[in-house]
Amino acid sequence: MSPRAAAILVSWNTRDELLEAIASLRREDDGLEIVVVDNASSDGSADAVQAVSPAVTLIRNAENVGFGRAVNQALQATTAPYVLLLNSDAELRPGALSALARVLEARPEVAVVGPRTRFADGTIQVSWGSRPGLVAEWSQRRLVKGLEAREPGARQHAEAIASREHEPDWLSGSAWLARREALLAVGQFDEGFFLYWEDVDLCLRLRAAGWRLVFTPSAEVVHHQGVSKGRSDGRALVEYHRSHLRFYRKHNGGLSTGVLWVAQRLRGIR
Repeated sequence: MSPRAAAILVSWNTRDELLEAIASLRREDDGLEIVVVDNASSDGSADAVQAVSPAVTLIRNAENVGFGRAVNQALQATTAPYVLLLNSDAELRPGALSALARVLEARPEVAVVGPRTRFADGTIQVSWGSRPGLVAEWSQRRLVKGLEAREPGARQHAEAIASREHEPDWLSGSAWLARREALLAVGQFDEGFFLYWEDVDLCLRLRAAGWRLVFTPSAEVVHHQGVSKGRSDGRALVEYHRSHLRFYRKHNGGLSTGVLWVAQRLRGIR
């Protein structure tokens, strides 16, 4: 029988974390189809996957093609109706995949279901949010900065939101289970985003097409956030700001885009 779900991991210089991510998938379902797209890593990631997990479908890119394009490549390599997107520096907690699948099985109108994510020390991560705009982003950043500063009020607020199922405007692509037919219906990831914001863009397009998104605390993932970014030469930060501006041009109109452009210039971002 064809697998019910396929897991997609995009890798760039996260060899050790990638192997742990694959191990967490195997613990969940030993028969799970796994596709790894390696974006020209220089740390031996692809060879390590091939040696340790020969059953994994491995796509080796000659250059770093970006996150969205790599995911789209993997989508073409599998036909499973459910697609688990998992960052190479993330690990599923026991029972997470089954919990996510139950949501899609019970609710055919749901395109994507996202888990609660935490850092390795247990700190909650903000992996959901409202439609990004100047005000919404300011509010979200306050919460994220509060969590980084270990402010009790911020942690209590984030934990309260993450303790209940709800339907946000977007879910972080660091970990989610999606319905293949929904992704294909809206054109998959927009490859114009090299890195960052492609997940938010896709979520908004899914919602505009009538699909629903669900955040559930019944599944949990540990995300060692920013491992690739920390090993980059600074390109990740540049691409973040480029994608941020591209997202605003696409979704938020001229005025908001102009304000963001000016703000980036004032901060020395080009």
